Amino acid sequence: MFKRFDQARPFLTLGLVIAAWLVLPTVIKIFARASFFELTAPVSVAASYAHDLREYWSLRLHSNGELIEASRDLARLNASYDVAVQQNAETLAQLNRLEGILRLPAFPAHRSEHARVARRDFSGWWQQLVIRKGENFGIPVGAPVIFSGGVVGRVTEVRAYTSVVELISSPGVRLAAVVEGDTRTISYQGGVNPTFGSAVGIIEFVPLDIDASALHPKRLVTSSLSGIFPPGLTIGQAVKVDPSQDGLYKSGEVKLDERLGALTEVTVLIPLNPE
Repeated sequence: MFKRFDQARPFLTLGLVIAAWLVLPTVIKIFARASFFELTAPVSVAASYAHDLREYWSLRLHSNGELIEASRDLARLNASYDVAVQQNAETLAQLNRLEGILRLPAFPAHRSEHARVARRDFSGWWQQLVIRKGENFGIPVGAPVIFSGGVVGRVTEVRAYTSVVELISSPGVRLAAVVEGDTRTISYQGGVNPTFGSAVGIIEFVPLDIDASALHPKRLVTSSLSGIFPPGLTIGQAVKVDPSQDGLYKSGEVKLDERLGALTEVTVLIPLNPE
C-alpha cells in the first residue's frame, strides 16, 4: 500500500499544484506570468547576442575576394535603393499635393523601429516571435510588424526590454484584406499550422468571380479597413478558392512567405499619433 502511495505521490503533487493555480486570483496569475517572462527574457536576449557574435566571427573568416565581391553586390543594391528612395520621395510629395487639393485626410504616420529577433515559438496553436526591444524603445501593444516581404504580425505583449509578436500565421490574427487589383474586402485569418512546414492562412467572404490556384495565384494585400496595418502590404498568395456551403461567397487558402519562420530582423511601425 505504501509502495503504491509513493508511486502516486508525484501525480498527487502535480494535481495539487494545478488545483492551487486554478483557484489563484487572476491578478496573481498575471503578475506571476509577467515576472516569469521578465526573468527568462535575459536568457533569450543573451542567446540572441551570442548568435550575432558567432555570425560576426564567421564573417571575419571569409577571404578578401569574397568580401570584395560582397561589397560590390552591396554597392549595386545601395545604388538601386537610392533611386527607389528618390522615387518614393517624389511619390509622397505628389500624394501630399493631391491630398491638399482634394482636402483628403492624410494617412496616420508611423515611426519605423527596427528590431532583432531573439526567439521563435512555433506550435500548432500559436506562432510568435520575441524581439529585443520593448518599453525601452516605446513599442506599444498592437503595433504592426513588417519586413521586406510584407506583414509579419502584431505586437501582443510588451515588456521592459523585449516584446512578443504574434505572426500572421497564428489562428489568433484576423485582417481585412483585398486581392491585388480588386477593391472588395475579404476576411483573412491565420491557420492551424504544423511546427515544421509551410505556413498557410484562411480567407473567407471571397467574391464568386475571383479565382485562384497554385498555378495562377493571386496576391493578397492589406485593406484600408485593416486597422493598424497600412494598406497595400503583402500578406501572401491565394492558392486555392472554393465556393462556400451557402454558395454566396468563396473561401480558400493563402500561402504565406516561407521567410516568416527564419526572420532575424523585423520593423515595428509605431504610430506618431496614437489617437
